Amino acid sequence: MLPFGFDNTYVRDLPGCYRPCLPAGAPAPRLLFLNQPLADELGLDLGALSSADAAALFAGNALPEGAEPIAQAYAGHQFGGFSPQLGDGRALLLGEVIDRSGHRRDIAFKGSGRTPFSRGGDGKAAVGPMLREVLIGEAMHALGIPTTRALAVVATGEPVFREQPLPGAVLTRVAASHLRVGTFEYFAARGEREKLHQLAAYALARHDPQRLAAPGRALALLQAVAERQATLVAQWLNVGFIHGVMNTDNMAISGETIDYGPCAFLEAYDPAAVFSSIDHGGRYAYANQPHIARWNLARLAESLLPLMAEADDEPALQRAVAQVTMVIDAFPARCAAALLQGQRAKLGLLAAQAADDEADTTLADDWLALLHTQAVDFTLAWRRLADAAEGDEQPLRALFAAPEALAAWLQRWHARCQRDDAAGGPGAAERAARMRRVSPWIIARNHRVEEALAAASDEDDLGPFQHLLAALRRPYDETPALARYAEPAPAELTACYRTFCGT
Repeated sequence: MLPFGFDNTYVRDLPGCYRPCLPAGAPAPRLLFLNQPLADELGLDLGALSSADAAALFAGNALPEGAEPIAQAYAGHQFGGFSPQLGDGRALLLGEVIDRSGHRRDIAFKGSGRTPFSRGGDGKAAVGPMLREVLIGEAMHALGIPTTRALAVVATGEPVFREQPLPGAVLTRVAASHLRVGTFEYFAARGEREKLHQLAAYALARHDPQRLAAPGRALALLQAVAERQATLVAQWLNVGFIHGVMNTDNMAISGETIDYGPCAFLEAYDPAAVFSSIDHGGRYAYANQPHIARWNLARLAESLLPLMAEADDEPALQRAVAQVTMVIDAFPARCAAALLQGQRAKLGLLAAQAADDEADTTLADDWLALLHTQAVDFTLAWRRLADAAEGDEQPLRALFAAPEALAAWLQRWHARCQRDDAAGGPGAAERAARMRRVSPWIIARNHRVEEALAAASDEDDLGPFQHLLAALRRPYDETPALARYAEPAPAELTACYRTFCGT
């Protein structure tokens, strides 16, 4: 069997933070997807495996040498309510590998069967949701957004039973780590201070080794996570991505996007957009994501407080509360700054002095307000703005039901661009090229994703999935061959579109 060269630091360094568990295996495994570019990144020579051997490996029928499969323990706030014990109910961490760039990466199964944390579930997964993880994860990777990625998907040859029988599957997921905010909540809720110490030290050593020597490890960890999440959420907003279920057990300490269940991309711009079937109150709406990220960070801060001060040392505790509050209160401005940085690039503007931040923020906000008022497609509007930068405003105007409403804003935007050019800016052609490098033409449009998943799940036809995946890996290439993947869904379809957790 293929050697992965596993190093199992989670098992070795964090005893008591997991439960050993073996995958259930599959009666008739069949390889549906293998991510060769990712395998190459990881230094895995999967070409040495036959299709049957690869299917057996990624179904859990034949564990690779050195694997020590475990189900990780964690808790989580789900839609604001605290669940003290969640854990990997259908996932198993097999181990860690060092990739070709020297980075440590987790390799884990999802859908491999029951674990000690399954809470009555079967621990299995279906083909559709697992292929969805492939499509969205690879789309995010191509967009330059930190994300977990799929290494393989195997059909198990047996059904899983939800509202109806569905073909079963196992996903192999690669992540910088699977540490979550909920991992810290689990041990904080149990008052296991020593486990918290171990966990914080492990997280810093893995993701922020340069901060290990900083005074106050817990505070350093919180600051690092806040910085990563601010950047990540801003990146989501700038491509119109809605995670859909930002529970604390779905916020990774690494700053990667994790768990692609009820996620979706905006079509017509609407800051209140919600597609998740279970988000009845709009808690995880598009524009609410920075607020929820801050709320989640506050839960992490609460979990870390016992490491900063003993509960019976009131002065020390108050100082610790003040320190973490500063980090939490600084998050909105940090996220807004990251958002503006991305918006400037999409608007074709040079980085400005701090004195220009307010004016550029207003320019971006007014642009989004125009898109919202006229229900303009978010992705195509940004892309067609690049055409306007070169002097061709007609493709942009064609997106607006009342294009005259655009005129005043375009005049302001052109004036701002000219100010950059007067100061040695890029000029029209280079500005447009730069804008096209940060504003995709192709995103994982919801109707195309559902079309591909339905064909794979209902008809065992992977053709639509493979074609869509190839397009998503080239999000900035505006070519006639990919045109169908850039087309918005009909408005009536988007209005009733719903996503699900994929359990």
